[in-house]
Amino acid sequence: MATKALDFYLPNELNASHPPEKRGLRRDHVRMMVLDRTTGEIRHDRFFYLTNYLQPGDLVILNNSRTIPAVLPATWLRNNVRIAPKVEVRLARLRHDDTWDALVVANPIKTGDTLQFSPELSATVIGEKENSPLKIIQFTKKGSDLFNIIYSLGEPIRYEYIGYPWDLDYYQTVFASHPGSVEMPSAGRAFSWELLFKLKHKDIQVDFLQLHTGLSYLLDDQWEQSPEENEEEYQISDRTMEKILQTKASGNRVIAVGTTVVRALESAARNGALSGVTNLYIDQQYPLKIADGIITGFHEPKASHLDMLSAFVSEHHLLQAYDQAIEACYLWHEFGDMNLII
Repeated sequence: MATKALDFYLPNELNASHPPEKRGLRRDHVRMMVLDRTTGEIRHDRFFYLTNYLQPGDLVILNNSRTIPAVLPATWLRNNVRIAPKVEVRLARLRHDDTWDALVVANPIKTGDTLQFSPELSATVIGEKENSPLKIIQFTKKGSDLFNIIYSLGEPIRYEYIGYPWDLDYYQTVFASHPGSVEMPSAGRAFSWELLFKLKHKDIQVDFLQLHTGLSYLLDDQWEQSPEENEEEYQISDRTMEKILQTKASGNRVIAVGTTVVRALESAARNGALSGVTNLYIDQQYPLKIADGIITGFHEPKASHLDMLSAFVSEHHLLQAYDQAIEACYLWHEFGDMNLII
């Protein structure tokens, strides 16, 4: 279980509420704090100069999952009687072509109730997750038909530090290609096509895997999820894994872009499966087998992501770096600044 021992005070003004583009910055020009895994040395730069910290032959692995608009408004019905004209449904994880785990912000919604999203789409509550507020809902559409309607009706998930409903495009990486994440795999957001070409020009390899992120916050601290309870689907191609193994064998480094990529890579290394569902929890005791470095954003106090970062660098150096980031007014969360640990 996550210990969540890494705690600190984060001033509210350091929560990034606007995308960099709305602050007059290119996405690849956000700030970057570089943290040495061994010495704890800290350097400050811009993300566009990432190539200065990587070597020819290194391999950067990105998550190409695409963010979906996972917040859907619905009418709540029971036995064909309307209980509430509008409730909020937050998709959490795809189970099958027509079935999702979802957080229905309505109490007490029961198995058998109906959620009417539009004249073309409804869903029935068919069960619930054990020890969780998440319900299992089955839609009347499936596959691409369901996704098309979700895209027409939904909005991206946003948390309390984001006061404006930014368009879905602001929650996408430039290379996102496979819809399925309910929250943006945000560590890849700062990459631009220009920066990706810069990496390739320096003979730094770039490749992709896929991990669809689940719903991280259930709107009630009573239901705080541990990483083991947050199951996420991942997929790594044979060709990508072959490139990873060749990179490691050559003495070069594999740099994971985001905690999602670390989770997928280390799950594959642990269980030998290149695709499946992972609930892997990584902390300072976990021996990393693939990832040699990580590019990530800044994570809130007590977040399980901080436990994962402590597998790369000591808690002492990590907290020291975060103290310096706060003092230097780095920005947090998906629209914030970046942290390279290498």
